[in-house]
Amino acid sequence: MSTLRISLLSLAMLAGGCSLIPDYQRPAPPSAAQYPQGAAYPVSSQTAGNEDWRTLFNDPALQQLIERALVNNRDLRVAALNVEAFQAQYRIQRADLWPAVSANASESRQRMPPSVTQSKALINSTYSVNLGISAYELDFFGRVRSLSEQALQTWLSTEEARRSAQLSLVANVANAYLTWRADQELLALTRETLAADQQSLRLTTRNREAGKSSALEQAQAKTSVDTSRANLARYQRQVAQDLNSLTLLVGAPVPESLPARPLASDLVQQLPAGLPSDLLQRRPDILQAEYKLKAANANIGAARAAFFPSVSLTANAGTSSRDLSGLFGAGSGAWTFQPQISLPIFNAGSLRASLDYSKLQKDVAVAEYEKSIQTAFQEVADGLAARTTYQQQLQAQRDLVQATQDYYNLAQHRYQNGVDSSLVFLDAQRSLFSSQQGLITDRLAQLVAEVNLYTALGGGWRAQESTVH
Repeated sequence: MSTLRISLLSLAMLAGGCSLIPDYQRPAPPSAAQYPQGAAYPVSSQTAGNEDWRTLFNDPALQQLIERALVNNRDLRVAALNVEAFQAQYRIQRADLWPAVSANASESRQRMPPSVTQSKALINSTYSVNLGISAYELDFFGRVRSLSEQALQTWLSTEEARRSAQLSLVANVANAYLTWRADQELLALTRETLAADQQSLRLTTRNREAGKSSALEQAQAKTSVDTSRANLARYQRQVAQDLNSLTLLVGAPVPESLPARPLASDLVQQLPAGLPSDLLQRRPDILQAEYKLKAANANIGAARAAFFPSVSLTANAGTSSRDLSGLFGAGSGAWTFQPQISLPIFNAGSLRASLDYSKLQKDVAVAEYEKSIQTAFQEVADGLAARTTYQQQLQAQRDLVQATQDYYNLAQHRYQNGVDSSLVFLDAQRSLFSSQQGLITDRLAQLVAEVNLYTALGGGWRAQESTVH
């Protein structure tokens, strides 16, 4: 008996190498070998390095906020817990590859009434101790192994989903922080503009009273003051809401007086773009899609194995006795050996439909994998175009600010000397505020574009591969 059991287990271990999973072939990337070229793109792209967000952002306050967000953010915490949950599911599925051995001890007592024994009541007792395995599937055709492989690939895909959530969190914190700083600068600029408008209104009012200004000029000055007051309220609201959004992302209170560098300083480094093929190893969403594709591929092996006989084994050995003292005595040994084979004969096409469904799921996974590559290629191309064009736009905007500053200075001088009316001076003042506002807005857009390019490139770093034992 023992020899038979050992032979069956050995045969099961040898047959475990049999697999009906199709050979996996990574689909060809459905994208060009190079990024687009033209006036909107850089002249050349360097090889992507291994920079992470600590080297990308030069603002110590922003680095501190990202560190706190990686610890406290609840969405990232949920993503990490999902990884642990799918790891546990993989361990459960992998355990089916091996027989589950259990020990059982039982006692049974039964009273037989006189009406049955035809004499007096009897009490029968039975004691038993058994060690054995129950319904262990001998994986001759790799069904269990295929399901284990599917669970493994699903677990790995959730790990990449966690990396993707972490990458998005870093980018979202950076963008929220930069938006907060930009609105703070716009608020400060609006306060300065409001003070200048109020001073102009006072001066125009005095001139009106002295008969040197018209009612139109006074009304125009009042309009500028009211516009600046409305802008002041709007930016106060935006700064408060920006801080609330940043606090939610960080997962902890953010001090309003957090020290910061000016928006015009070098807050974000420029990362090299690399080549399109680099995205296949760097982007967590692409890796997640590929792991899902591998899981769907493994599921086909399980669906194919369902067409073949299923062999399960139940066996136990132990001892049984009517008396507890004789439980381990001579002649009390007992064993059970119960192999079972199940062969599908008729199932109304259910198994064929399951196989077809598995193949369709793989086709869906292939399409999703290819779409993730195309999306990544488009995002990087957009980022490269934004990098070059924003540099040109910012330079033009700086020139515009300088030109409007000269216009304002000249108009102010001519107005104070009585050469021009206040209408020209107020127009110059509005033009200067508008150009300064546009410079801050464009600078914010450039910084956000650099952060988005960092995200599109997969974060600038490669996480350590997961180790599975």
